[in-house]
Amino acid sequence: MQENRVNLSEREIPRQWYNIQADMPNPLKPPLNPGTGKPLQPDDLAPVFPMNLIEQEVATERFIDIPEEVLEKLLLWRPTPLVRAYAMEEYLGTPAKIYYKDESVSPAGSHKPNTAIAQAYYNKVFGIKRLTTETGAGQWGSALSLGCNLFGLECKVYMVRVSYDQKPYRRIMMNMWGANCVPSPSEDTNFGRKVLQEDPNSPGSLGMAISEAIEDAVNSEAARYSLGSVLNHVMLHQTIIGLETQKQFASINEYPDVVIGCVGGGSNFAGIAFPFLRDKIEGKEVELLAVEPTACPTLTRGPFGYDFGDTAQTTPFLPMFSLGHNFMPPPIHAGGLRYHGAAPLVSQLVEDELVKTRAINQLQTYEAGVTWARVQGMIVAPETTHAVAAAIDEALKAKEEGREKTILFNLSGHGVMDLSGYEAYLNGKLTDYSLPEEDVEKSRELLSKHPQP
Repeated sequence: MQENRVNLSEREIPRQWYNIQADMPNPLKPPLNPGTGKPLQPDDLAPVFPMNLIEQEVATERFIDIPEEVLEKLLLWRPTPLVRAYAMEEYLGTPAKIYYKDESVSPAGSHKPNTAIAQAYYNKVFGIKRLTTETGAGQWGSALSLGCNLFGLECKVYMVRVSYDQKPYRRIMMNMWGANCVPSPSEDTNFGRKVLQEDPNSPGSLGMAISEAIEDAVNSEAARYSLGSVLNHVMLHQTIIGLETQKQFASINEYPDVVIGCVGGGSNFAGIAFPFLRDKIEGKEVELLAVEPTACPTLTRGPFGYDFGDTAQTTPFLPMFSLGHNFMPPPIHAGGLRYHGAAPLVSQLVEDELVKTRAINQLQTYEAGVTWARVQGMIVAPETTHAVAAAIDEALKAKEEGREKTILFNLSGHGVMDLSGYEAYLNGKLTDYSLPEEDVEKSRELLSKHPQP
């Protein structure tokens, strides 16, 4: 009988995170203080983040120890399995081998708790009592709710209104773990009230929700803000995914030819890809592919420059691919991929041509998700369907070329809470949407007014 899963024992869990800043051929450009235009100093971030996380944000050492208290919580579900998709290979008639790293097995159903638990721990030991955050599809909000619950912190989540309405069960998950979740824009902050005054029916955006969460945090000494993607320390915490995967491939004498992840802010892609990127930088033949929606094509069509991470312009200038901090993405169902920017680390690696990018339209991703469910049995998140669609494309390409190929993608979350999107697809109510070029041009104009990298 064929073995589908490659498992690690609990004692084999990685005990350090990997920091790709130690190996990047071109160092990351510094974030800038928007008031002075000068590189940001650690103390500038102190009202928003605890200093122990700020130290990780600016760290350049290659490996950073994972605290025992964090490992103890991660062992609730880690290590996660590496799975061979035999049924999909047979269905496609491809000579390619398809593997996926199953991050859906976490209590929150996605990769997000890998950093949520770490961030909750570091805030706890720093003396913080309450965390605020934003969430799109609800994966991050539920993950931070879990992390705060495990370490005894209060949690306030500002959830993008369109997702709040589309995905009520995510909110209930947050409530189950003791968090307070409100739709964004909300009446709870000055910024939220301003947006609602201008547009009472605003669907919201991640940029808006970030603005509200930061405003909430900086107005309380006992509170700090927590971000689920984009920042360096978040990418760091997620590398446990790729580090485990490398061990699993080594145990079966295999190695991927291509590593795929979907990208909104960039955390699940970084988690699976960064350890393999180190191999690529050192000369290994491996392709890294970041996949995003055509409706929010940050990496594939957005300009690279300095931009704010939020709509209210309360964050530092970050060096990244961006569609503009005031970008209002269309309300596609892959809510976790509706962010205007991409992580500076991911952006720099794309700029250096170490990472390839691809945009896929909504109907193709849902088609891939339905195919995956009917062939492999698992319903994956709308965000994850982008990686599934790319993996299928790569497998069919291998079939056309008549060559073997080992494909790895990060199954970043399950879609059991996202069935309304699948229902709309199955009933023919979804359409494709490609961002008009005039909107991309607006983002170029906006970034041209900011400091240049």
